[in-house]
Formats: sequence, structure tokens, C-alpha cells
Amino acid sequence: MLALLCGGQGTLSDKTFDLVADQPAAEPIFVAATALLGEDPREAIRTRSADELSANHLSQILTVTSALAIHACIADVLPGQTAVTGYSVGEMAAWSIAGIWTADEALRLTDIRARLMEHAAGAGGRLGYVRGLDRTTLERLLEKHRCEIAIRNPDLLAVVGGAEQDVIDLCHEATAEGAVRSGLLTVKIASHTSRLAQACTPLRRALDAARQSAIASDRMLLAGGDGERIFSPIDATAKLARQVACPIDWATTLEALAELRVSRVLDLGPGHALAEMMQGFRPSIRCYAADAFRTIEGLRNWAASE
Repeated sequence: MLALLCGGQGTLSDKTFDLVADQPAAEPIFVAATALLGEDPREAIRTRSADELSANHLSQILTVTSALAIHACIADVLPGQTAVTGYSVGEMAAWSIAGIWTADEALRLTDIRARLMEHAAGAGGRLGYVRGLDRTTLERLLEKHRCEIAIRNPDLLAVVGGAEQDVIDLCHEATAEGAVRSGLLTVKIASHTSRLAQACTPLRRALDAARQSAIASDRMLLAGGDGERIFSPIDATAKLARQVACPIDWATTLEALAELRVSRVLDLGPGHALAEMMQGFRPSIRCYAADAFRTIEGLRNWAASE
């Protein structure tokens, strides 16, 4: 089985849309994103500074646009049964790819999500990462520096969130405690921590009010936060809304994909971090990132193969 992984914030580059920028199948996605941003995302990705691209609202819209544009260009050649899940805001794209929302609706809801998160978080939040610390040591540092786990990844890689200076202090001490690596991420909001709790209820209202369809018969949708299979969007909107203020266990999600006997993984991006994580987690699974292909024809051929 093929699994599609939709990436999260922090992996944008000026080449994000190169593979699909001129593809007719992706054009409606770019039009929908332009309506929300007030500028063409293909122009924004080339002209905005790295600091501007890391701004929460713009980053979320561009991230979801990227995954949806790639999917639009390969949707007609995907094999019969395909699993899909998303990492952080990538879950918004995953729900659309599963057939629950149109691409326009997914982007509209992503816009709402980003604005609610910004309002709830206020200024001064940040995400960082720590690799290589045991759980006991990391939890002690989290308590000391008033930070929280935002995402648990495989290979002792944790994303942590809190006030920016607290995250900086935690990362510095983590290195002294033996962490292999630690540092700040470009995401300037403490996503998936209790700092965003006030966003959950209004986001759930927006999700419940959205135009929804049943999950497509040839799609298997997994929750990005814990790998649980979603059978009906009506029963899952509360979890998706809570996701913005609760930690994500991506390692468990990857385990769930492995248990489904997934044999191939395609990281829709942006970037290739999810493909690399899955490859490290299960080396027997063939993992590729869309941005590793030089042509859309090459990507389509690979996606269609068994």
C-alpha cells in the first residue's frame, strides 16, 4: 500500500512550487490560495524573505497549498487503496486528500486555523527541538523551563514549545545534558501546547460548520496526532481541533502506518523531513519525497507503480 504524508510548517523554500508551478491540475489550488493571501503563492515563495515565510499565517497557507498542489497532479494515477495522514497543519491537507473537503475548503479552514492560533497564542511563542535525550531528563528540563512537548518524533527527537526565551534556555541546557542536537525551529508560535487552548473551541465550530463529504472509498485516513484511523469526519473534528493545543505523537502515527503494511511512502512536502523520518523508522519501506523528483512525469510514474 502507498501512504501519502503531508508535511508541516518550517520546511518552505523558494523552490517549493517548482515541480508543479506550471501544471494545469494545480492551478485551481494556486487560485484558491491567492484569494486568501492576496498574492499568488508562487510569487510569495520566491520574493518573501525567510523571516516572512516563517510567519504563522503565511506559512500555514503555503504549506497546505504545497501538499494539495502536488496531490492534484498525481491524484488520477494513485493506486486503488492509499493511506494518508498529515504532520501538524499537514493534517488539514490530508483531510482534503481523503475526500472530506474540497481543496478550496481545506485552504479556507487553514486560514481560520492560523488566525485562531495567532489570537490565542499572543506574541513571544516559539518551537524548538531536542534530539537524543532520554525521557526522564527531557521532562525535568521541560518542567524547569516552563515548556511542553509539542511533537514526539522517532529516534528521541522531540519538538518543544513555550515562550521563546524559555525554549532557548531549554535547548542550551539540553546540549549540556548530552543532547545530540538542539535548537530553535523557524515556527514562531508554540503550536500543540496549552498556550493555544483558547483556539480549540472556535476551531471545532468552524470545522463542524464546514462542507464535508464522506471519506473516499479508496482512501484510508489516519489522525496525525496518534495514528488512529478516522472513519467519519463527524466523529473526528473535535480531535482535529484539539490538535492545535495538544502534543502530537508522530512516532505512533508512523507505527500505525507500518502496521497497515504500507510498502511505499510519498512525502508530499513541502520538504522531505517526513520521508527521512519514515525511512529511518522503517528502512524496509521505500520512501520518497515529491521534491526529489525532477519532473512531474517522473513523480506520476513512480506514484502509479506498485
